[in-house]
Parts: sequence; C-alpha cells; structure tokens
Amino acid sequence: MTYQEKVKVLRQQHEELLSRKNEPVWERGRLARISDNGIYEKYKYPVVTAAHVPLEWKYDFNEQDNPYLMQRIMINAVFNAGAIKLDGRYLLVCRVEGADRKSFFAVAESPNGIDNFRFWEEPITMPDAPLPCRGGAWGGVAPATNVYDMRLTQHEDGWIYGVFCVERHDDTKPYDLSAATASAGIARTKDLVHWERLNDLASPTQQRNVVLHPEFVEGKYALYTRPQDGFIETGKGGGIGWSLVDDITHAEVTGERIIYPRTYHTITEVKNGEGPQPLKTEKGWLHLAHGVRATAAGLRYVLYMYMTALDDPARVIAKPGGYFLVPEGDEYVGDVMNVAFSNGWIKDDDGRVLIYYASADTRLHVAVSSIDRLIDYCMNTPEDGLTSTASVETIKRLIEKNRRNG
Repeated sequence: MTYQEKVKVLRQQHEELLSRKNEPVWERGRLARISDNGIYEKYKYPVVTAAHVPLEWKYDFNEQDNPYLMQRIMINAVFNAGAIKLDGRYLLVCRVEGADRKSFFAVAESPNGIDNFRFWEEPITMPDAPLPCRGGAWGGVAPATNVYDMRLTQHEDGWIYGVFCVERHDDTKPYDLSAATASAGIARTKDLVHWERLNDLASPTQQRNVVLHPEFVEGKYALYTRPQDGFIETGKGGGIGWSLVDDITHAEVTGERIIYPRTYHTITEVKNGEGPQPLKTEKGWLHLAHGVRATAAGLRYVLYMYMTALDDPARVIAKPGGYFLVPEGDEYVGDVMNVAFSNGWIKDDDGRVLIYYASADTRLHVAVSSIDRLIDYCMNTPEDGLTSTASVETIKRLIEKNRRNG
C-alpha cells in the first residue's frame, strides 16, 4: 500500500467514527435502561474518545518527514468535559490528555448532543494566571504544569466562566517529585475561543472541583468549593463548601462553610465534590456531584445528586441516598478503573437533560434524562439512613406500601 493509500484509509476510518450514529442501549431485544432504574438512558457508544481527536493533531502528513506515517503526538484519553449549549450548538470543553500526561482543553461540537462530535480545528490556548507582585499589583505569570476538568458557567453577568483544576509541583518538597498542589484556575470568554485568564482562586487551603453558581447571591459571586489539606487527601475537612466572593477577577475564599459534608460508610466517605454548575428548576437547584469511597480494589468514584433551595442555593432540600450513576460493563475498564465522573451537563428548552460523564478517566459518554425525572428522583428517593437497620426499615416501608396498593 502506498503512503497516500494509507492516508486515505486512515481518513476514511476516522470519518466513519465521527459520523457514527449513537443509540440507546438495547437489551434482550427491547429498548432498556441500564440498571432498569428509570432515571436516565445510557447510550451505546462513547460520545468522544482519544480516537476522535483530529488526525492533524497527531500525524505529520509530509511523506518525506514521516515516511512510516507514525503518530508524532499520541493522545491517551479524552474525558471530564464541561458542557454548554451556545447558539444552538452542543459544545464540550474536553480534557484531552497526551501520552506525556499533560492535559489541555479542546472544544468538541455536535448538532444534537448525542453523536457526530467533532473537535474544533485547534485546542484552546489558555493563558497562564497572573502572578502577584508587591503592593497588591499583578505582573508576570504563574505557569501550571497541568490544567484539567473545566466547569462551564454561563453567568448572569454576561460572561461564560471556566473554572478548572490547576496543578503545580509543591516546591516546599523539592526532592519529592510526586508532591503537588491543587488550586482553582478561573478564565472567562464569550465564544470559547478567546479566553481571559483571571488570577487563581486564593484560598487558605488547596482547592479542587470548584464551581461558579450561575447567578449572583446577595450581590456577590458564589462558589461551590472543595477544601483539602493535600493534593489528593481532603484531610480533616473536605466536603462541598460554599463561599461568596466580591470580585471574581481577584477571587478569594474568606468565608467558607460546608453544605454537603463527607459521611462515614457512605459513597462520600473519602471525599466528594461538585460536578457541573447546578440547573435551576421551579422546585429548586439540581446538583450533580461525585462521591469517593475506598475499596479493596482502590478508590471507587460514583455520581450522586441533591437539590438546594431557590431562595438559598446553599440550603440542601433533598438528599437522595446512594449513588445516581456508576461505571457499568466496559465503562469500568480504563486508565483508572471503577471511576465515573461528570463536570458537564446541558438542559434543553424542552426539559431534556444531557449528562456527560467520563468512565475510568479514559472516554466520555452521555446519559439522557429530563428535568421532571431528575426532580422526581431527588425529591422522592429516600435518604441514606446511615445504618443497616435503617436501610432495612426503608425497604420494608416500600414493601408495605406496595402491599396496600395491591
């Protein structure tokens, strides 16, 4: 096969992947919901993977320079995407991870939010954060080793904000090459192309999974936070926090309270954090979050939901017990096993909700539900009673109700 023939086959295979139609999962010859839970429908194929990345990002198509048609830049995974619907387009700001372990952001666009996702021509160029100087001024930059997991918020101030994890080496431990610090980077844009980088969130603790609330609260910007003592460990604190900020361009956590704490022997035992920006409904704010617990096989990441009050987004009004979504089947396998993670969802005008979740830190999927179903799930699912006895009593009450209803 000639060089040009190889290129032609490569492009044909890539186009077949990009144009492949997605469909709900079928089981036993009928349309079935995974786990038969009635809350959402999962889809057969991942919506975005490493194979979806444009070929021009990976190959040098000059035959003289690359006679063996090798990948000059290899992509390891695409996952953990922020999501937004903009001018009728379904857009994902994906975490793209190269073979060198460095992550970057890139936009994938779909006409329907389910399939035919195609990356924009180039990745996002994200400026580095400003560096503080004497006297409170700002000058220079604070480069990050790694950036990832952007949450997108279309704020009522007119900007689209991206809040993401920023990783740097912990220079207080110069001989420990695995020592790192986590902080929240903040940037804003109007079009997902041109980004203005603001200073990183100032906080007395390290921060991950920070999400900007889409509306002002008491005239201030509101943040869902996740304070932690170390880069990985939450330490003595943790949980989903709440903090109000006067100036988003110089955001600082000065007052923080935990609104959804970690709890022993639950899905949030090790840590938990906010997922995407909350969705406003007539019944309250819908929240999607992740919880982590330890198992003999390592950490298990699952998704869960809760609701907060319309008049006070920091007041929890519904706490359905247990997990909402977990990795199933092939979703379980990948770079980091047994992980489901989400930092992006989209609410359509007709009430459809597209939930974008990653599996095993490797690929990105979609599950489809509706505002009505998610509200019903949150408000009518029993809370975790926190003991085996309480769990049994909850089941017995349901059994008795079904008996009465014949």
